[in-house]
Amino acid sequence: MSQSLACVILAAGQGTRMKSSLAKVLHPVAGRPMVAHVVAACAAAEASQIAVVVAPGMGGVRVAVAPHACVVQERPLGTGDAAKAARKTLEGFNGDILILFGDTPLLTTASLAKMCARRAETGAAIVVSGFEPADPAAYGRLIVGKDGTLDAIVEFKEATPEQKAIRLCNGGMMLFDSACLWQLLDKIDNKNAKGEYYLTDAIALARAEGLKAVVASLDEEDLSGVNSKIELAAAEAVMQKRLRDAAMLAGVTMTDPSSVFLCADTELAPGVSIEPNVVFGPGVKVGANVAIKAFCHIEQATIEPGAQIGPFARLRPGAKIGEAAHIGNFVEIKKSVVEAGAKVNHLTYIGDARIGAKANIGAGTITCNYDGFTKAHTDIGAGAFIGSNTALVAPVKIGDGAIVGAGSTITKEVPADSLAVTRAKMSVIEGWAAAFRAKKQK
Repeated sequence: MSQSLACVILAAGQGTRMKSSLAKVLHPVAGRPMVAHVVAACAAAEASQIAVVVAPGMGGVRVAVAPHACVVQERPLGTGDAAKAARKTLEGFNGDILILFGDTPLLTTASLAKMCARRAETGAAIVVSGFEPADPAAYGRLIVGKDGTLDAIVEFKEATPEQKAIRLCNGGMMLFDSACLWQLLDKIDNKNAKGEYYLTDAIALARAEGLKAVVASLDEEDLSGVNSKIELAAAEAVMQKRLRDAAMLAGVTMTDPSSVFLCADTELAPGVSIEPNVVFGPGVKVGANVAIKAFCHIEQATIEPGAQIGPFARLRPGAKIGEAAHIGNFVEIKKSVVEAGAKVNHLTYIGDARIGAKANIGAGTITCNYDGFTKAHTDIGAGAFIGSNTALVAPVKIGDGAIVGAGSTITKEVPADSLAVTRAKMSVIEGWAAAFRAKKQK
């Protein structure tokens, strides 16, 4: 953007309606805290400075918005007071200062651009976000004069019947010329029923000083705030649709998009196909032409091109699946590398391990990676074959091309191209079963 932009994100609210000990703005939408979505939109809008206003003790918010600055509103005295908390951080800044809220995870960079463009084209000192909902309900109304300037923001409770008939509502987000912001904030008083300093009062103060205010009409969805678990679920639904649509437009196939859940950072290459009921946690990257079958759960994992996953597979943090590898039904992979062409097709747990290229892991195999105190590593060489129902007790190494017989418990290194079998010798007593049944039937 041509004009310098700074953003002040108000995130100090306690969110009592969320009925949670977690700070409201930290509740996740698509696997990312709400406030982090807002920060991401500001960063994408090329904001040169971002300051997040928090309440005392909100260390979790500081972590979520790092490395951006946090400033503390010591007492909950209203939005006007909260905005003033950022004054020292933005001291000397010259440009547009956008004041927005940390509980609006659906906000897009396009909406921020519209706010800035509106100020650039009108030269107004203040731009207020507005929207026209199907049901204006109890939103504050924006009173716009015949010349298109914003004359006032009237709260619903204080509006006349004529004003309540106005459909243009206050979206909350406001853009200020830095030259007038701090002076206006200093003039806001708390002479109201709650004894708070309201940011919206800046409009009347600006108009009294002959400063111009205008409205930027935005999409209602972008401005939606989250104040309850019901609204959180609604925001999640909208975000999921956005993410799915973007993925499909980029070349991803989804058999039943509504049953696929993505994270904000999920990376899906063109040609990926996803069957129903697949959940992506944070930190997933999927290469081209990967097939993910139904009922898989994947988080903090990387899948290389051409691999096949599932159905009913679970890839946990640290899983790295190589090109054209197969991970089948009821297989769990944790902090392990499965190299190119390897197959782990069913009923298997692989943890803290390396599976070499084109190795084959039989059904029921487990890596015994935890002894109750520490995790140990299992290394399975390229082309190795592990028979069904095998326990590999880590730390242990299986050499390239080695074969482990079914039902074995392996505790020592198996050299390359050798056979390891640990099961007991089979014994057969002919006629025993018939004699047993005859005895029991007497």
